[in-house]
Amino acid sequence: MNIILLGPPGAGKGTQAEVLTKKLFVPHISTGDMFRAAISNGTALGVEAKAYMDKGQLVPDAITVGIIRDRIAQNDCKGGFLLDGFPRTVVQAEALDELLEKLGMNIDAVLNFSVPLDKLIVRLTGRRMCRGCGTIYHQLYHAPQKEGICDSCGSELYQRSDDKEETVKNRLSVYEAQTAPLIDYYEAKGLLKTINGDQPINEVMKALGAALGQEW
Repeated sequence: MNIILLGPPGAGKGTQAEVLTKKLFVPHISTGDMFRAAISNGTALGVEAKAYMDKGQLVPDAITVGIIRDRIAQNDCKGGFLLDGFPRTVVQAEALDELLEKLGMNIDAVLNFSVPLDKLIVRLTGRRMCRGCGTIYHQLYHAPQKEGICDSCGSELYQRSDDKEETVKNRLSVYEAQTAPLIDYYEAKGLLKTINGDQPINEVMKALGAALGQEW
């Protein structure tokens, strides 16, 4: 199956994608992870993407579409894929439609994660990441045993620049203005399935299964 995961930052797309990719045996394609890897490696793309991400802005279409085009063309996507973080605008969605048509592929479902705004802010601003192993914690939902220290490797925990409150609010505002119209776009195509993301992880997974005609 070719699936798009849609929803604002902090809605839980990444968490559920880790499970979905194992259940459906398809790769998880996250533009966010791809950009962060480029930033960590200090590539030209990473430097350019970081300037936008640090401000909570979207990376330009020309950069993003090119990355997705190369990724979908790889062999592991022939049996399906999960797109997380793309498309983010109607223009990108139209570009994706054109790309998939050329490849003889199509989207089977668009899973839209719905979470109240105040819950999203709490989720995002409370997130902390380990500088050593990359383990993700949360001050409320998954706190480390010792504040500021990773349980796994003992390295320092830090708050990503795009998780600070001012940036978070800007990210959500950008999402609402530029990405939310995708809901109408995919609903008109009969592909949209909205999932309540404000519930326990296992319940969200059951809802995803039901939306895809699966029992998990």
